[in-house]
Amino acid sequence: MAPASLDDLVQETLIALHTKRASWDSSRPFLPWLAAIARYRWVDHLRRLYRASEHEFHDELIGTDDEPAIAARISLDRLLGLLPPAQERAIDLVKIQGLSIAATGQSEALVKVNIHPGLKRLAHMIEKE
Repeated sequence: MAPASLDDLVQETLIALHTKRASWDSSRPFLPWLAAIARYRWVDHLRRLYRASEHEFHDELIGTDDEPAIAARISLDRLLGLLPPAQERAIDLVKIQGLSIAATGQSEALVKVNIHPGLKRLAHMIEKE
């Protein structure tokens, strides 16, 4: 990831932290709450990257080493591959590709039931590594 993109991601996370500060429960640990916000900012960042055309994506990476971006995509694919197929498909379509829930061809409740535990599992896998 380019240093400028990383700086943008950190700034987006801090802004989200500020705007979501009312949702923090002071009786619960702070770091998991912060990690969740950062994780969602990261997913949003990946979604923006994958939505961009190949040409735009290539332009963003000019002058940088492609290896980290490729490694990140491989890691993401590997982690998604560890999920049950329904969870993997729902997360890929809705959270990464940015499609609407209706575009998945499944009911809204079913998609949400697949996404929520899938994201929790991904977070747990990432925290273990």
